[in-house]
Amino acid sequence: MAIYVVMQPPRDRVDADEVYVRDGFHVLGFLLPLVWLLWNRLWIETLVLLAVMLGLGILGETSGTAEMLVGGFTLLVSIYVGLEGSALRLWALRRRGYAEWGVVDADNRADAETRYLSAQPDEIEAGPRPLPPIRQGVVPADTRGGNEPELGLFGYPGRN
Repeated sequence: MAIYVVMQPPRDRVDADEVYVRDGFHVLGFLLPLVWLLWNRLWIETLVLLAVMLGLGILGETSGTAEMLVGGFTLLVSIYVGLEGSALRLWALRRRGYAEWGVVDADNRADAETRYLSAQPDEIEAGPRPLPPIRQGVVPADTRGGNEPELGLFGYPGRN
């Protein structure tokens, strides 16, 4: 089973849906990190990746002996995007105002959506339920005694 992080849209965007982000390794993010970042609309992360890749390319061109080192750094950047792609996506969604609802264990996105919707209350926008009024001087019936010494892990109310 995979773990999906459910992100709820900001309240001012009524047309937006929840976003389900799968936690785990992203193969396409490892093989084609630039394409994966653009596909997921991670613009700032794409610009940072381009700057790092261009810097590594310039480093490889200026120093002829560092080709293996530049190749290793490029591989490390690809591994980072594959491993931390979901965290980058969550970070971008938080910047856009999305709030984290929680996590859902599911086999695929459709199951994650079903589990999320089944956990939602039936009443939509009903607001919080009001608390009962506080009545002064009324002692609940189940708090008899309470000051007797107890032996063991559990106390037995009503036993002397």
